[in-house]
Amino acid sequence: MRLPGDPAPAAPATPAATEPSAAERVRSVLAAAHSMTVVIDGVRHEVRHLDGTDVLGRLHLHPAAPAAGQDLSELPDERPAIHMEFTDIAATPVRDRVRARVTVLGRLLTPYADEHSAPGAATCVEYSRAALETADGTAYIGLEELDRAWPDPLAPYEAGMLTHLMDDHPELVTLLLRLVRPAPPATVLRALPLALDRYGITLRLEERRGHRDVRLPFPSPLDDVEQSGAQIQALLSAARRRSHRNTLPA
Repeated sequence: MRLPGDPAPAAPATPAATEPSAAERVRSVLAAAHSMTVVIDGVRHEVRHLDGTDVLGRLHLHPAAPAAGQDLSELPDERPAIHMEFTDIAATPVRDRVRARVTVLGRLLTPYADEHSAPGAATCVEYSRAALETADGTAYIGLEELDRAWPDPLAPYEAGMLTHLMDDHPELVTLLLRLVRPAPPATVLRALPLALDRYGITLRLEERRGHRDVRLPFPSPLDDVEQSGAQIQALLSAARRRSHRNTLPA
């Protein structure tokens, strides 16, 4: 029993995140995209010159603003509908390389600024929603949630870091398997790095039939790409301290 004057009990601690939220994943996909498909009133345009620059630098998203007392969905709308589609593909040659699909839906408030527009031209869009499709299902993200999220600091560098790890240090991927619990079964044919973000690294374990993904969280989320080396070394040090039954070649 708590008596008058006793301090209030501490609120239970919120568990630390070990993977990106849906909004963070969307922001990261947009930040690292090299191409996208733009659909304006049903007409598709392939855009292949993004060069890994954040799409939101050239795309301004605005909230819907219905007239006072009116339901926007009931009003006639002549503004062109726009869908922007992005595919997040793993940099490494894993099975089923599509990690996620992102679709941003809305209506054009200004003409679409394509590759022929003046440098620095931007497109204003009345935002409807973003959809994130992954193997776990589909999540929908509102504008406020998207505004609060930040792209992962590793997003622009992830592809190069993963391919370097796989091509130049495959023995380290095998070493990281010591951290997988329960231990990978003997039916695993190979393990490849699938994803890397501020919260940790994901490995894909491929068997003769099917595969599964395992996530190895960092000791703490990183805030800058410069912190990634120390966090990866912390995982490797933890792996070296683990006994294991290794069934994969180093």
